[in-house]
Amino acid sequence: MLNRTIITFINCYFAYLNKVMLRNINHIKSLLLIPALFFLTVSCNEETEKKEKINTKAVKETLVKVNKKLVETEDDRIDNYVRRHNWKMNETGTGLRYLIYKHGNGEKAKKDKIAVLNFKVGLLTGDILYSSDTKGYKEFKIGQGGVESGLEEGILLLSVGDRAKFIIPSHLAFGLVGDGDKIPAKATLVYDVELIELK
Repeated sequence: MLNRTIITFINCYFAYLNKVMLRNINHIKSLLLIPALFFLTVSCNEETEKKEKINTKAVKETLVKVNKKLVETEDDRIDNYVRRHNWKMNETGTGLRYLIYKHGNGEKAKKDKIAVLNFKVGLLTGDILYSSDTKGYKEFKIGQGGVESGLEEGILLLSVGDRAKFIIPSHLAFGLVGDGDKIPAKATLVYDVELIELK
């Protein structure tokens, strides 16, 4: 595209130059500066575009590396927490850890049902942030969002009457921003839940 533009410019320029040469030799000196300025501008633009492409690529690569390192660090913290508590947890493909420590015999959770939970949620530090004792039961329609994606994923593993522990990595919880209240940025959440009812 750029090569075609340069060739078109050169052809037009020389056609114009032939006409001018016939009229006035003084214009020729000033006209010789035009191609030099044009090629200088084009080459500067090409260099800027190359630098921008290189910088964008370098920034993306750096962000990917940093994100990967943060995920690895969070995974290590979760693994250490699980080991300290001697829990035999399963892990889903998304990184959710879960342990069903009491089995009920009720209906299996499924999409579009309203889940009613008795719950406690805290951090890996052991700090409890919210619970049914202070907030009442948690209710949400499965598959409609409105809660942490990790909690929704975990509930789909339960039946009414089940009690479970979920460890939800930050990317399945409130991510880089937290909830704007008690849950801080990049927080790993530890849920203890009982699925009381499905409506």
